[in-house]
Amino acid sequence: MFERTTLPRVTFRCEVGKRRGLFAGTIWSIYNSSLMELGLKGKVAIVAASSQGIGRATAEAFAAEGCKVAMCARNERTLVAAADSVRKQYSAEVFAQALDVTDAGAVHQFVAGMVAKFGAADICVTNAGGPPAKGFLATSVDDWDKAVAANFMSTVYFAREVIPHMQRKRWGRIITITSITTKQPVADLVLSNAVRAAVVGLVKSLANEFGKDGILVNNVGPGFTATDRLKELAKSRSSTLGRDEKEVLDGWAADAPLRRLGEPREVADTIVWLASDRASYVTGQTVLVDGGMYKGL
Repeated sequence: MFERTTLPRVTFRCEVGKRRGLFAGTIWSIYNSSLMELGLKGKVAIVAASSQGIGRATAEAFAAEGCKVAMCARNERTLVAAADSVRKQYSAEVFAQALDVTDAGAVHQFVAGMVAKFGAADICVTNAGGPPAKGFLATSVDDWDKAVAANFMSTVYFAREVIPHMQRKRWGRIITITSITTKQPVADLVLSNAVRAAVVGLVKSLANEFGKDGILVNNVGPGFTATDRLKELAKSRSSTLGRDEKEVLDGWAADAPLRRLGEPREVADTIVWLASDRASYVTGQTVLVDGGMYKGL
């Protein structure tokens, strides 16, 4: 860890010749600093499904910025271990509770307990394990019900709990973690392709409705990122194609212009930036962290 220092800034007044235009007289600030102050110290950040992978990296990133962090996951043992690690490594205040994000009552109790402990709910990062890799005809109605519950309704549950707290402070950030599939469907991931797109619709709707309250709502879509989830997808794909798992992973890496898989910390850094004062005019957006894999404009 290191101390962030506030360095001098340079100001200048904008005038173009003798003509004073729209920006004439405006004072601009140039920060003469190699560091970016994110303004997150002391904020309270919820990170769902944060015992491993992108969720854990995100919890660590917020703790590193001086946030109080609330972590949850289904597996209590891995959650406790992750929370202890964050406390020790970053000297952070951490509230951790095992729960299933598809249980609206459990989400309510979790947020209420966190607010009782920390006094606020400033930032909420929604996250859940992705649905199984299947083609359309291989899916069951139960598969669809589970995918909607985990990957869509969990976001609804968290948003309903945190928005009133954010409204009272007239400041808040909701950031959903979905997938590149919101922009570019992936073969044999029909559940993810369909359900995660619904999250984007919710994100845009919440951004439009609650922007007046100082609440920014955005979505982050990771590309192929080195997590346990990706290993599971590679195993499924290798079984379907009759290829080695490493060959599948190497193929995904080759599809990105950067020719590699993403790292959880790279997604986490994007989420932390979106939560910060440095992204104060960004809302209703999907930001892909995919190494350039998305082929659209």
